[in-house]
Amino acid sequence: MADKIERVISESGTFFGVACNTTELVTKACRRHDVGPLAAAALGRALTGAALLSALLKDGQSLMLKFEGNGPLKKILAEAGYDGWTRGYVAEPHAELPLIDGTLDIPGGIGRAGLLTVTRKSGDNKKYPGTIELYTSDIAKDIAYYLDQSEQTPSTLGLTVHLQRDGSIASSGGFLIQALPPAEENTLTSIEKRISALPPLSQLLGQGVEPAEILSQIFKDVPHRKIHEKELIYNCSCSIKKMESALLSLGAQDIQMLMKEKGGAEVRCEFCRKLYTFNRDDLARLSRMS
Repeated sequence: MADKIERVISESGTFFGVACNTTELVTKACRRHDVGPLAAAALGRALTGAALLSALLKDGQSLMLKFEGNGPLKKILAEAGYDGWTRGYVAEPHAELPLIDGTLDIPGGIGRAGLLTVTRKSGDNKKYPGTIELYTSDIAKDIAYYLDQSEQTPSTLGLTVHLQRDGSIASSGGFLIQALPPAEENTLTSIEKRISALPPLSQLLGQGVEPAEILSQIFKDVPHRKIHEKELIYNCSCSIKKMESALLSLGAQDIQMLMKEKGGAEVRCEFCRKLYTFNRDDLARLSRMS
């Protein structure tokens, strides 16, 4: 089953709902980065959160979530675009911590002190960053806290990454509900009750329940309509040109040093682990350009 994201709006126009299945793209990300269980759960939640937020953007726009804390995972980046692509990585993919009541300690992995930065990128590549201190280091709650504090949009997020015993991804996905003023109190109460009554997300996704059905359950008592549906994929936008730009940023002196001492250079993309190789002639050309 292909990963998919769905978006609905209440007939009153005051409640948005987004839900997605990210099992395949999280599986691909975890394989590319060879992550351990703790990093898999954290990266998967961050990628899913970024995908949910990207559904609120306009065509051609994208956003990046950056969690930086004092925990052993150090940094998590997750990026997603309106048209359905996602990518991301974790700085320490093999970091581990003891389980807490049989559960992976994601807040401990991220760290109790640090920052969440949300950077929105417009179609003309202008960037609009916003930063808050980590609230709970629980990825879903921190994203919701950011939306409430920075955008004054009360939001509820549910994120899940369920692992098999062998560490592979059994299911991954989530939902995002937003209330816009003037939100009706009765409608809000109804939605909150439906969310509380939901079976565990991991159970629903593991049973093959589609994102549209999850939203139907949440909005069961609220007239609504579908406004958005897209497939999601894990896809990196790296290219030889971008890696050349990275080398050019070193300056002519450092490039010439690489030519002399190494006879070439290798640059690996952090997001997809693809390796780009530059020989002596390539470096000589870049040196003349810098």
